[in-house]
Amino acid sequence: MIGGIVHLAANVRAGYALAREGALALVDPASLSPGARFALRLARTIERPGADGGATRLTAALTRLGPSYVKIGQFLATRPDVVGVAAARDLESLQDRMPAFGQDEAERAIALSIGKTVGELFLAFGPPVAAASISQVHKATVLRDGVEQAVAVKVVRPGIRERFARDLGAMRYAARMAERLLPRASRLRPTEVVETIARSVALEMDMRLEAAALSELAENTARDPDFRVPRPEWALTARDVLTSEWIDALPLHRIAEIERAGHDRPALARTVIQSFLRQAIRDGFFHADMHPGNLMVDPEGRLVAVDTGIMGRLGTNERRFLAEILLGFILRDYRRVAEVHFEAGYVPAHHSVEDFAQAIRAIGEPIHNRRADEISMARLLTLLFEVTEIFDMQTRTELVMLQKTMVVVEGVARQLDPKLDIWAASEPVVRAWIERNLGPVGRAEAAGRGLLTLAKVASDLPVMAARVERLLAKLERSVDEGLPLASETVFGRGRHPTATLRAIAVALWALVVFTVLAGLFAGRG
Repeated sequence: MIGGIVHLAANVRAGYALAREGALALVDPASLSPGARFALRLARTIERPGADGGATRLTAALTRLGPSYVKIGQFLATRPDVVGVAAARDLESLQDRMPAFGQDEAERAIALSIGKTVGELFLAFGPPVAAASISQVHKATVLRDGVEQAVAVKVVRPGIRERFARDLGAMRYAARMAERLLPRASRLRPTEVVETIARSVALEMDMRLEAAALSELAENTARDPDFRVPRPEWALTARDVLTSEWIDALPLHRIAEIERAGHDRPALARTVIQSFLRQAIRDGFFHADMHPGNLMVDPEGRLVAVDTGIMGRLGTNERRFLAEILLGFILRDYRRVAEVHFEAGYVPAHHSVEDFAQAIRAIGEPIHNRRADEISMARLLTLLFEVTEIFDMQTRTELVMLQKTMVVVEGVARQLDPKLDIWAASEPVVRAWIERNLGPVGRAEAAGRGLLTLAKVASDLPVMAARVERLLAKLERSVDEGLPLASETVFGRGRHPTATLRAIAVALWALVVFTVLAGLFAGRG
């Protein structure tokens, strides 16, 4: 009861900040019930005079609410299905820039986390060069094989975990209330979205996991000549501290400096698109926060990605889904695009493939044979989410994050080359993956994996048979000795326990046969 009151008070405070800064102006009254429209009009009476538009209103409100809301706002920018395309586009401009905390606090946090003082760990440790909601970065120097090397030291903001725990508790409460009071909200899974935020934040606040993401991303892209990430320094990394290689490079938003440095902007734009697609489709592990501040170009012209706190993963089925969808759009094969949605189970079977293909065509046709600067990605997203609602598609968090990251990546590439043909840049990566994984070689490898699965099942058959035999022996003893259980409970009111035992035996052996067949069909898939 007391917890509910605390969470309610926190949500009232958040609502007041949003109303006061004018962020409620982004809510479309036409989509609300009469009672909700009245509540919205009432809430807007406290709006601050002279409140600016869209992004400024949201930025002001979330910044006013504190670091955790800034981070959550950035996360929601990846979920236009939840907040709407217009609000998500506004949230993209929310800069995760917070006042730096003190040098003494940073040094104390490092000492507590690693167990040594800053003086013992570094030759030099400078002031913060950037500060965000969760952490801030310092430039430091270490000695490696007698040579001084610059490193970036990322330190978690003191007290931020407790702050996030309080704010996420209030959001969980609000999500439960939304699902209970607003039936239409259940399709968007607000509780699941909040839990996704909680997991994302928990991962982002453990610097060891970010270092592991850097390491995995580096391993996956080791053979990509045009992409790299900083190397983590494991000996100088702990839960609250991440030390990595310092990168001297130009952020991609500094277009004029990139031009003066002589970098090939169209080639760099293609690299941005293709690097992301290789990560997503080839590796199933992609950088999910690829805004211009996290992407740089080094003196050799390689794309460098930093800040791997938010990463996305795709399973084999999702990667196949993505590759076939993209190739379908590239080839304008909307029927195949629709079929893939049904095969993946994303669209309920009671809908028509032909109707869904028609809806997909309405999305795909307007973007073909047009330059990137002529395509409205916001309009494209609006159409897509309207279609998903019409066809009862449930929200797939990993696919929505992927989709939104694609939009951000496209925006970065567009800044570098306004005439970039995104589909032409995407096709080599998509087609190569499909030919490799869905062609003869891929099918042979899948068959080999299936045979291994079948062999494993076969090797387990003696163990499974022994277990069945032991279970049957126990059942026979139970019948002979008479367990103190109601006969109708055990045998469904049957008069012949022996017949029941035979039925159980048949069922158990059927289970064994089914397991073998499942392994066989898994091999064929």
